[in-house]
Amino acid sequence: MTLYDKIKVTASFIQQKTTTKPKVGIILGSGLGGLVDIIEKETSIAYADIPNFPVSTVEGHSGQMIFGKIGKCSVMLMAGRFHYYEGYSMEEVTFPIRVMKALGVETVILSNAAGGTNATFNIGDLMIIKDHINICPEHPLRGPNDERLGTRFPDMSQAYDHDLIALAREIADEQGLSPRVGVYIGLQGPTFETPAEYRMLHAMGGDAVGMSTVAEVIVARHAGMRVFAMSVITDLGITDVPIIITHEEVLEAANAAAPKMAALVEELVKRM
Repeated sequence: MTLYDKIKVTASFIQQKTTTKPKVGIILGSGLGGLVDIIEKETSIAYADIPNFPVSTVEGHSGQMIFGKIGKCSVMLMAGRFHYYEGYSMEEVTFPIRVMKALGVETVILSNAAGGTNATFNIGDLMIIKDHINICPEHPLRGPNDERLGTRFPDMSQAYDHDLIALAREIADEQGLSPRVGVYIGLQGPTFETPAEYRMLHAMGGDAVGMSTVAEVIVARHAGMRVFAMSVITDLGITDVPIIITHEEVLEAANAAAPKMAALVEELVKRM
C-alpha cells in the first residue's frame, strides 16, 4: 500500500468516528498534555485504535487524538507524538501531519520541550520558533515524491508563518508574557546533548534544541499548511558547572509552563 493510500484509509476511519471537520491541528510534546483542557471535546480516539498509526512509547505522551472546538474553531489535537529515536521512520513520524491535511487541517500548531542553548534563557521560558536547523539523519521527504501530497522541492523560506508569529507576540504582550523568539535545532536523540554539543549548537545559530518538530514542520509545509510552533525551555546545557538532565525533570518543567502556553495557544486559535 502506498503512503497516499494509507493516508486515505486512516482519514476515512477517523471521519467515521467524529463529526468535527478540523481546520487547526495541534501536536503536544513531552509534559504538555495538560493543553487538552483548552478544547471543548467532541471525540477522543486512542492511537492504538487508528489504522496505520504508530503508538507513542514515551512517558508524558498519552497517545490520544482529540476532536472538538476552541472558541468557534474546529480543531484536532494529538496528545503525544512519535520520534525517530523510538525506531520509527521519518515517514511514520510525520504520518499524522499527512492525515491532518487529508482531514482538512489548514494550520498546524506544534509544541515541544527543548533544551536552551542560549545563555540568556531560563528554565520555564516559552520560545516562539521563528526558524529551525535540521540535523536529523533522515529527511522526511527522502525518496520518490508523490505530487498529490506536495511538490518535489518545497520552499522553506517561511517555514514558520510570520503572521502567526506576530499575532502570538501581540497576544503574549496582552497576557503579560515575555516569550523568547528563536531558532530551534532538531537532533535525533534520545541522549541529551553534551556541554560541548550545546556550545556548538549555539555557535551554529540555535537558541534551543530538541528531538522532534522539525520533520513535522517540513511535511506540513510540503502539504501547503501554515505552521506555528513553540518550545518550553526545560533544561539548560550552557552553564559552567555541568548539570545532570533527566526526563522526569524535563516533564516537571514542561508541566509548570504548560498553563502559560495553553492560554496563548487558546487565544491564538480563537483569533485565526
